[in-house]
Amino acid sequence: MAIKVGVIGVGGMLQYHAAGFRKAGAEIIAVCDAAPGAAAKAAAKWGITTPYETVEAMLAAPDVDAVSVIVPNKFHKSLAIQCLEAGKHVFCEKPPALHADEVKEIIAAAQKANKQVLFNFNNRARPESQAMMKYIKQGAVGTINSAQAKWIRRTGIPGFGGWFTTKELAGGGSLIDLLHMVDLAMYFMGYPEPAHVLGQTFSDFITDKQFKGPWGIPDRVGGITDVENAAHGFVTFKSGQVLSLQVSWAEMVKREEVSVVFQGTKAGGCVQRLFGIDGLDNTAIDACELYVQENGHSVNRSITTPACEDMGRIDSAANFIEVLEGKAEPLNTLEQALRLMQVIDAIYASATSGKPVSI
Repeated sequence: MAIKVGVIGVGGMLQYHAAGFRKAGAEIIAVCDAAPGAAAKAAAKWGITTPYETVEAMLAAPDVDAVSVIVPNKFHKSLAIQCLEAGKHVFCEKPPALHADEVKEIIAAAQKANKQVLFNFNNRARPESQAMMKYIKQGAVGTINSAQAKWIRRTGIPGFGGWFTTKELAGGGSLIDLLHMVDLAMYFMGYPEPAHVLGQTFSDFITDKQFKGPWGIPDRVGGITDVENAAHGFVTFKSGQVLSLQVSWAEMVKREEVSVVFQGTKAGGCVQRLFGIDGLDNTAIDACELYVQENGHSVNRSITTPACEDMGRIDSAANFIEVLEGKAEPLNTLEQALRLMQVIDAIYASATSGKPVSI
């Protein structure tokens, strides 16, 4: 029997969740959104059987096995727990929650319900990332001593006054929104336990409409804009490894860059996407490289991987279904989500206090 999925939220990520679930053989039988008519419109567009306007009504459907959560960050924890308590597996958009303590609550609920919870850290599913992980797991890289994580944009503020720029709803700005490369770097490093964090945030351009992104997200007149447009930080781990990070919606850089570069004891490496136009995946150039010393020479190896414009979003959703069917290992775990949010929380805390933070 095919896994039957319900979806909460009809935002832009629904197209990827739907494609991924169906790629893995699941059926999407329900969609829910509180906005009047939104669920019915999405159901018609995506070929979903039943629309609902309340979560409670959808969760009461006995044939829903798993739920996909695509809502503003503030509601990730409460909806994940509500779904778990209703006996459903959960696939939730990033970030896992607003804070690490909320992730702990999700962990407790998942353990009590004995259900799976995966988050959409989709960049782990990119062909480049999976190719690099094969080299890492085979020992070709050795121990990764240090890594540099970047998701930087010159013009990428996702609208003004909406939930993305409202701290109460989003938990923060660019850092919590674009945490993918911090996650990917820690994934490559073996997800070590963080020890100390030093961070700083910047809000110089957060209300400057010259820096708005290209996605057409409308500004909300009278809305709140109280988050950072850029964040920089440095993390030490109890293993002795270190990570530096640079994340921005708006910063004086040449172009949008999404990358993890690392230095191992046997080889260095890079997974990178460079954008021709900020925010537009169809203008991007991808690279996956290893750096080694052989016979007295510096050798740079370019790893050829299949093109993947969607940055792994479809395959990430497919992995969730494959995990439920026992066909694949999960691309991420709740413990990793907790460590990631501990780092994010500590960067914000360090930026506020002006001091390093111990975890």
